[in-house]
Amino acid sequence: MNHTHRIGLDAHLLNLAGTYRSAGISWYIYHLIQHLEPAPDLQYTLFLSEPRAHFAHCTIARSRLPTHKPIVRIFWEQVLQPLALRHAQIDVLHALAFAGPRFISIPWLATIYDVSFMRYPESFPRWNRMYLTWAVRDAVQRADGLIAISKSTKRDLVEWFGAAPERIRVIYCGKDAAFAPATDRAALDAWRQARGVPDKMILFVGTIEPRKNIARLIRAFARAKRAARLPHVLVLIGARGWQYAEVDATLAQENLTNAVQFIGYVPQAELPRWYQAADLFVYPSLYEGFGMPPLDAMASGVPVVTSNAASLPEVVGDAALQVSPTDDAALADAIVRALTDEALRAQMIARGLTQAAQFSWERAGRETVALYRALLESRRGVTDAAR
Repeated sequence: MNHTHRIGLDAHLLNLAGTYRSAGISWYIYHLIQHLEPAPDLQYTLFLSEPRAHFAHCTIARSRLPTHKPIVRIFWEQVLQPLALRHAQIDVLHALAFAGPRFISIPWLATIYDVSFMRYPESFPRWNRMYLTWAVRDAVQRADGLIAISKSTKRDLVEWFGAAPERIRVIYCGKDAAFAPATDRAALDAWRQARGVPDKMILFVGTIEPRKNIARLIRAFARAKRAARLPHVLVLIGARGWQYAEVDATLAQENLTNAVQFIGYVPQAELPRWYQAADLFVYPSLYEGFGMPPLDAMASGVPVVTSNAASLPEVVGDAALQVSPTDDAALADAIVRALTDEALRAQMIARGLTQAAQFSWERAGRETVALYRALLESRRGVTDAAR
């Protein structure tokens, strides 16, 4: 008789409200859970508080606590989670957002997205930065396995926390099937007109914060616009995060008020249309653990200009124009080339579609389940040796 092994997943950062909190880590958690392979010997139990969550192949252990509040989530992770794991008879825990419980008696692994709290500490509240630093250091020392979402994040874990490279498995994020080239141009044009989207558009998608390098993007856009008389409008999609005064000041200094549009947060379901309507996607971020927006753009058949920093070269490969994120002139030149060189544009679009196809949530799910099985096998070996 086959024994059923119970895999617990701490999914308290899952948010399906359709707000800006539904992006980033929540989006990763949602897609990974969707693509965990059902197996007769594995049972997945999700620990979360999201009331809209339903996954046919998973058991939901829903908390009544408001774990969307960080201090409540930390209390659940460190105090209540060990009790919940014991009650649900969990065999392996997957901590889906950096932190595992300090006291745990079963094998566990943690997903680490980036170490931006170390590289850009000013962007994090002090208590949040301290908890993340402690949690990642603890995971590096005690977890039975670590998942990094890029080779860049793996390097950071080795550099900043002294993690053993052989204990870190790189499992990339996948491409969302919703992002694809437009097949009905008439429908796209009708949407563009109804939404008031510019006919000529350069697109950026991401939170308005210093790490995204938006002030430099605006300066480079102004430079490109003057150099090539570009008719394009720069459209910035994303919630205003923190320290965005420099963005507003740069906009006023460059006198681009009518050529730059702040759209704010756009629900995930509407984003594919924005990508399809763009002539170019520009993403000069200083640091990313993975960088989903360039992947979404390539999958949508849109040329990409991005920075050569952190994980972004892993995501775009040879499909995008990569420039130093601190070089205004290089960024402006890349924007002009990507908009005016038709042969280059065609090559970038074709390569982008090929590059995007390499990233699969199905593969991410398979590789993650393989790690669960490896931990179960390791535990079985320890148990057998103790007999």
